[in-house]
Amino acid sequence: MNEPLYTGVPLGSGPGVSVLPKTLDLLRRARLADGEEVDVRLHDGVVAEISPAGELAVTDPAATLELEGWMVLTAPAEPHAHLDKALSYELIQPPLGDLDSAVAAWREYAETMSVESVTERARAQVFTMLANGITAIRTHVDVHPGFPTRCAEALVALRTELEDLVDIEIVALASQFASDEDIGLALDLGVDMVGGAPHMAQDPHSELERLVELAGRRGLGLDLHTDESLDGTLTLGHYAQLVRDLPRELQYSASHCVRLGTLPADELAQIVTEVLASDLGIISLPITNLYLQGWEHPVLTPRGLTALRALIEAGVRVAAGADNVRDPFNPVGRSCAFETASLLVTAGHLSPDEAWHLVSDGARDVMGLPPAGPRVGHRAELLAVRAGSLTEAIAIAPADRLVIHRGRLIARTELRSSIATPDLFALTGVL
Repeated sequence: MNEPLYTGVPLGSGPGVSVLPKTLDLLRRARLADGEEVDVRLHDGVVAEISPAGELAVTDPAATLELEGWMVLTAPAEPHAHLDKALSYELIQPPLGDLDSAVAAWREYAETMSVESVTERARAQVFTMLANGITAIRTHVDVHPGFPTRCAEALVALRTELEDLVDIEIVALASQFASDEDIGLALDLGVDMVGGAPHMAQDPHSELERLVELAGRRGLGLDLHTDESLDGTLTLGHYAQLVRDLPRELQYSASHCVRLGTLPADELAQIVTEVLASDLGIISLPITNLYLQGWEHPVLTPRGLTALRALIEAGVRVAAGADNVRDPFNPVGRSCAFETASLLVTAGHLSPDEAWHLVSDGARDVMGLPPAGPRVGHRAELLAVRAGSLTEAIAIAPADRLVIHRGRLIARTELRSSIATPDLFALTGVL
């Protein structure tokens, strides 16, 4: 039996929503993260000029956005999503549990899915991410033995459908049970990268070598789920060695890397040295790993995060994302980079500036995207929020947001709130 289609309302279809997108020429009175108020000129999807607020002339009122002190940040990028799994939790009703139980619940349910149902859930998830400010997404897509292309068909078609609104990159997520032929069928559809989870295989190093070799034959980059456990075999160092001499125009990254957070300092330093020597990007996924890891430790439960401080201080390129959203691997999640950044502060002990870098500029770097943000010469991938500082923005995740992709306004969210005052209570005789 196929799952029911997701019935969320697509972006732009509700009452009172402006017609989007709109090409922009000027952002007036934007507040940068350092507090400076500026005018920002855009041209052909690039930041062309930044001057003190009030200095740049309005040449086209219809293409001018009056920000009135709203903070403008680099639009976040999601370096690790699972759009084929998103929003399936209520449909599956899996038991709460660790990674193995989530995998089992998902595999059983995957047999029932149709291409259309995967597309509907994925589309709804992308619209939520887009409204929250995310303008680039790298998503993994399962290569299921027996139906290896079902999910890939859905996401490749969705990438084309939404190509003017969001940049989507797709990674073939193969288990040890997916043959090279199965993976090849997904790649032939236009999937961009090779992925997998070698640490979960019976022979982790052999599986790792298989996937690296396959990516090399195809001339593709890799993003592997790596060492997503609190103990067991370490594969990250071997992964770094295997990709060291591969073409550098491609991207090579390791997601999760939870095991790093459990290592003694000397062993950790050796692995970090290998990672740095290969310029391997590391992607931390706090919300999902905090949920999945540590169920077997009811006392002093480990954090389930990678060794963020050691990686950052060593100069490793580090990104962070949300991973799973409302599926068997994580029943919650707001599809919002501010949520990820907040968790990096509270659970990862990063500063707010460091945390936001990991979900914006750092994520774009690890994904191999061009530099973006409110800097001259950078791509006009911007998020404007009603906040007085970056710390405030991470703390409260303002609902009021304007999202700019390739220099065009593509999403607007406005919140209205009314609160009764003590005077009102007095007038009505309640107080």
